[in-house]
Amino acid sequence: MVSNGAGASKLVLFDIDGTLVHAAGVGRSAIEGAMIEVYGTPGPIDDLPFDGMTDPQIVRTLLRAEGLSEDEIAPGFDRLWPVYAARLEDEIDERRDRMRPTPGVPEILDALEAEGAALGLLTGNIVAGAEGKLSAVGLWRRFPFGAFGCDDADRNRLPPIALERAFRHTGTRYGPGRTWIVGDTPHDIECARGSGLFVLAVATGRFSVDDLRRAGADEVLPSLRDTGRAMSALARA
Repeated sequence: MVSNGAGASKLVLFDIDGTLVHAAGVGRSAIEGAMIEVYGTPGPIDDLPFDGMTDPQIVRTLLRAEGLSEDEIAPGFDRLWPVYAARLEDEIDERRDRMRPTPGVPEILDALEAEGAALGLLTGNIVAGAEGKLSAVGLWRRFPFGAFGCDDADRNRLPPIALERAFRHTGTRYGPGRTWIVGDTPHDIECARGSGLFVLAVATGRFSVDDLRRAGADEVLPSLRDTGRAMSALARA
C-alpha cells in the first residue's frame, strides 16, 4: 500500500557543497577547465561566488558576463557536461586527501536513518558532480534519490522533483509538514520557503549563523557536529 504520509517519518533533503562535504575546490576547478576547453573562456570566474547556485546557472552566468549571447552559449552547452565530469574525476584524484565530510555528517545520517527518516539530495550539482564529490568521501550510497542541477537550472523548482522521487523510492507522499531541506546558504532557505518546506541552515559554508537567521531559516546551527542538537532541530516534522 502506498502511504499518503500519515504516520510516516520525515524526509530530509541535503545540499552537498558546504553542507555535506568540503570538496577542496574540485568543482570550481573542473568547471573552469571545461569552460576553457569548450568555450575558450571561463568568464569572470574569480569574481563569482558559486554558493547555492546550480551548475547550469553558474556556467550561463559566467558566459553572459563575458558577453556571450544565448545563441553562442547553446551549441556547446550539452557538450560541456561530459568534459566537466571527466575533469572533475581528475581533480578529485588529485585532491581526494583534502576532501572530507563536514563535521558530524556521518553521525547525523546514522541517527536519521535509525529514526526511520528518508534521506535524499537537493543540490545544484549535476548528477555526475554529486556522485563524484560524495563518493570521494564515502557518502554517495547514503542517498538513494534526489533532485539535481541537471533537472532544472532554477534551484527553486527542484523541491517538487525531489518529493516525487522520494515517493517513487519510498511509497510515501512527503508533504511540506514532513520535509526538511538542510543547506548552508540563503539560496537553500529561499528554495525551501518557495515550496513551504522546513529548512535547517548550517554555518559550515561562507555564511554565518547570523546571516542564515536573517535569511529566515526555521533552525540554524553552527554545524552538524552536535548530533543531539541537530536531531532536536529537525524534530518539528
